[in-house]
Amino acid sequence: MDALVRKMAPQLATAPVDLALLLPGGRRLGPAQAQVNLRFSGWPGVAALAAGRVGQVAEDIVEGRTELQGSMRAVMAAAAHLLPGSPVHAGPGAGVWARLRSWLGHTRARDARQIRFHYDVGDEFYALWLDPRRVYSCAYFEHPDMGLAQAQEAKLDLICRKLMLRPGERFLDIGAGWGGLLLWAAEHYGVQAHGITLSRQQFAHVSRLIAARGLQGRVRIELRDYRDLDVAQGFDRIASVGMFEHVGRAHLPGYFARIRGLLRPGGLVLNHGITAGGLDNAELGSGIGAFIDRYIFPGGELVHGSRV
Repeated sequence: MDALVRKMAPQLATAPVDLALLLPGGRRLGPAQAQVNLRFSGWPGVAALAAGRVGQVAEDIVEGRTELQGSMRAVMAAAAHLLPGSPVHAGPGAGVWARLRSWLGHTRARDARQIRFHYDVGDEFYALWLDPRRVYSCAYFEHPDMGLAQAQEAKLDLICRKLMLRPGERFLDIGAGWGGLLLWAAEHYGVQAHGITLSRQQFAHVSRLIAARGLQGRVRIELRDYRDLDVAQGFDRIASVGMFEHVGRAHLPGYFARIRGLLRPGGLVLNHGITAGGLDNAELGSGIGAFIDRYIFPGGELVHGSRV
């Protein structure tokens, strides 16, 4: 164990924030008044930290094997310092096994479970930190003095303008979330709006909003997989915002083919999502990807922009 202590000492000394470790047995490394404190119940957690496996350290914190104290900003600075290198390029490669896992990991039933794991955790939770419309993607701060609610409305309007929405057009929102874009497009641009989601709580929330605003004849929300949409319906405009991260790299060709089949001649599509920084890795390295898959976004897969 002395070897681990010797390895950690220079890392603590050069950390951008004051970092202290309380080791099994009570020994303390680092300042008494540290910005970030980690209390370990066992040596495997210390070994994970010394090796830069921050994903494993995060799992230990979630499971109660390690205690964490400190602001999230300070914690993130400490974690970045302890990484052995950029996790963007250090993850496992997207080889045959990764492609097979991607293909098998995105059945209709499994995708529904994975979506509900992330989103169906209570509307109250998301209401704590999202804007009033619960737009669950990046905001557009058109002006620096904007608040979050204004910036999210600016983002919704920017999407509608990019799609050049016109009254009476059929508009599809794939992965409609809590209905922010769906309702904005109907109320501000006069479209016939149709949204789909796999989240039961989102479906119930949007259904309530449609009824409360008297939009039953202009807005529809369905609990439906994108693969089950009838291509005969046809849409003039289609948006997918923050959804294609859930599709899986092996299913992206089918996803875009379905969108193409749903689009009427002369129509427009806006696909907005998160892409990966690494060209070929299947997930982030240092255990971060595995942690995200287990505790945050099961089934989430990011691909480099050149692969889209």
